[in-house]
Amino acid sequence: MPAVAERPWHSGTSASCAERRSPVEWEAWPRRGREGLIMHMKVRDVMSRQIVSVNGCTPFRDVAEVLHTHGVSAVPVVDGEGHVLGVVSEADLLRKEEFREQFYGEGYRPPLRVRLRERIGSPGRSPAVKARGETAAQLMTAPAITARPYTSAVSAARLMSEHGVKRLPVVDDEGRLEGVVSRTDLLKTIVRSDEEVAREIRDDIVEGALWADTSHVRVSVADAVVTLSGTMPLRGDVLTLVRMTERVNGVVDVVDRMDWERDDTPEDG
Repeated sequence: MPAVAERPWHSGTSASCAERRSPVEWEAWPRRGREGLIMHMKVRDVMSRQIVSVNGCTPFRDVAEVLHTHGVSAVPVVDGEGHVLGVVSEADLLRKEEFREQFYGEGYRPPLRVRLRERIGSPGRSPAVKARGETAAQLMTAPAITARPYTSAVSAARLMSEHGVKRLPVVDDEGRLEGVVSRTDLLKTIVRSDEEVAREIRDDIVEGALWADTSHVRVSVADAVVTLSGTMPLRGDVLTLVRMTERVNGVVDVVDRMDWERDDTPEDG
């Protein structure tokens, strides 16, 4: 029978585009020490721990029922110790219909993009062979494309794009299933309130990561666009501040209105 582990999960929310808000502003005060260095979003921060999985012996019909019941497009296939063996998706199940000879004949070939992905995901197993499968182990795409809890959200998004998948099993260093991260989960890294973005910039960058006087730095955030204004002693520190701000999850753009007292950067040429 399918193995299902239920754990709480909450999605992020965002305000309506029509509800324009006033900028959220922060003015830095004298720093209290190098604390709270900026942390980039990891898969563990956004993944779902409501895990739905099947074992290799799960019949075709039961796999289809799991996908339908839980409203997911794919499910990990695991062994008795929770190691991920592969992933079976809606596309894997639909191949039975795709390769029915009465509709397409024996010479049917799937589209080129599908054949290329099959070569990457399941070397040596043609779509027609997989279509004859009766269990999850015979139907699945293997090896599975997986992420680690410490994988960056950006890297996970790239994996999904490169392999044409919507969900990635998240495994520990031994390959055991810990969760699942989906495209929807990754959207949480950019759907953040202006208050959250401003707070991270203030706490982790302005006050935490810069060895410089930031007492005259102001941070304003409106609709995920950050405006930096004020004065710092060195131009190099300003450039560092801008670069670090650009890397904060949820930042769409950075407007640099900073001044500096001395240009310590090398001259061009």
